Amino acid sequence: MGFTFAYRLILVVAVASVLGISLASKDWGSPNSNYTGWGWGWGWGSSKSNHTGQGFNNHPLNETQGSKKIIVGGSENWHFGFNYSEWAFNNAPFYFNDTLVFKYDPPSNTTFPHSVYLFPDRWSYLNCDLKRAKMVANTTEGGGDGFEFVLKRWTPYYFACGERNGFHCKVGSMRFMVMPLFRWHY
Repeated sequence: MGFTFAYRLILVVAVASVLGISLASKDWGSPNSNYTGWGWGWGWGSSKSNHTGQGFNNHPLNETQGSKKIIVGGSENWHFGFNYSEWAFNNAPFYFNDTLVFKYDPPSNTTFPHSVYLFPDRWSYLNCDLKRAKMVANTTEGGGDGFEFVLKRWTPYYFACGERNGFHCKVGSMRFMVMPLFRWHY
């Protein structure tokens, strides 16, 4: 019972956090503000919106960016000894149709091999349980322009390196989680 309650509580907090992050940067606007507004009172069939991409006070709405290609680890790429959970936290939010690019050197006498695994759930991810994970990129696919993975669903994605029987994952280095958000289109 306690585990079930704790698991549900974590899920509620995670969903609330995702929604809070996705709505925190929104421009809510109000009739007396200097901000553009797509707010709940105007914009969808309201007489206060002129339906030309401008809100109540006729300031143009912010342009929505399209999907992005994001190199996992930035200039560090995908390698052992880098904290990818911290990287993901610092580079969030991630959105639907963003592409994660995993760049890593193919195996050689001087480099360790790396791969990319996708875990089906949080529990497998936390335990680095490769039996239930799916390899989405092998040890050679990260070379050149890298391996590209498109975030297509509203679900948590759990990534890790599966090499050395999950050792790179188990030491907590080469793993991270992202939860893509909706882009708001006006």
